[in-house]
Amino acid sequence: MLAVIADGVGGPEVLKVVERPVPSLGTGDALVRVKATAINRADILQRMGMYPAPPDAPADILGLEYAGVVEAVGDGVDRSWLGQRVMGIAGGGTYAQFVAVSAGTMMRIPDAMDFAHAAAVPEAFVTAHDALFTIGRCAAGHNVLIHAIGSGVGVAAVQLARAAGAKVFGTTRSPEKATRARLYGLDVALSPEHFDEEIRTQTDGHGADVVVDFVGATYLGRNVASLANHGTLVLVGLLSGAVGEVDLRLLLRRRARMEGTVLRSRSREEKAAASHAFEDFARGRLGEGLALRPVIDSVYALSEAVAAHKKMSSNESFGKMILRVDHAGE
Repeated sequence: MLAVIADGVGGPEVLKVVERPVPSLGTGDALVRVKATAINRADILQRMGMYPAPPDAPADILGLEYAGVVEAVGDGVDRSWLGQRVMGIAGGGTYAQFVAVSAGTMMRIPDAMDFAHAAAVPEAFVTAHDALFTIGRCAAGHNVLIHAIGSGVGVAAVQLARAAGAKVFGTTRSPEKATRARLYGLDVALSPEHFDEEIRTQTDGHGADVVVDFVGATYLGRNVASLANHGTLVLVGLLSGAVGEVDLRLLLRRRARMEGTVLRSRSREEKAAASHAFEDFARGRLGEGLALRPVIDSVYALSEAVAAHKKMSSNESFGKMILRVDHAGE
């Protein structure tokens, strides 16, 4: 099979298309013929040597999500999955024509959805759903603050929070991205420099019941200052660094909490639970014209992975960047 690997550590130029054996299956696994995958920030970090793959994933084949067709199943997997159109998260290896995945994490693709849009769903929506609801306990009537609303996870989080009946606040440095995010449920765009003050003004002093943050260090103090009483700060990424300062007195006074989350390194059982919690929430809501819509910025061929990584690094994208892998059968 063809696969994109990181041939060493460095910039996008280390990405190479190579021939690799089709993965073998263990108990509980399924082999998926990949039709499309997507680019994630974690892929950039792995390419740069800053985020190694977990032990159960290929060490050098990138990719954390897939959409495709089940080609084979291992022991312990219901054979009714054979031939099904599926999407899901993986520990790695999805920049390839085939990937072996834990069958428990597979989600069925809605009938009207093509593979490119399906590939834009798993990592963004499962991550956002887990952050908002499992960790953040988002509920109707809550004020939710989402940073980096132009990112794949950010756009997904905006839609999920709105679908749950929350009021959605968000930050971005791009007025154009703020305008586009309003089409997906953003209520109020805040400035990255003064969001803590602005959200208190916009909510009559209440603050944010849930904050979903991908930025990290430079936002930490202002994130805590933004929280409402009993609010939750969910740390999903660390784009600005891992070490920041915070006034802990605010956490004490507001009985607030902070929790970090990483999806990739969780156990199979935890990934399956997160996937199916999202799938249950999304049933009847996911698809064109519905409350939850995968947002595609651009589509590249598998052989164009270098160009796709360069664009993601420019921070110009809005939504997901897709790699088409296999056109057969569409």
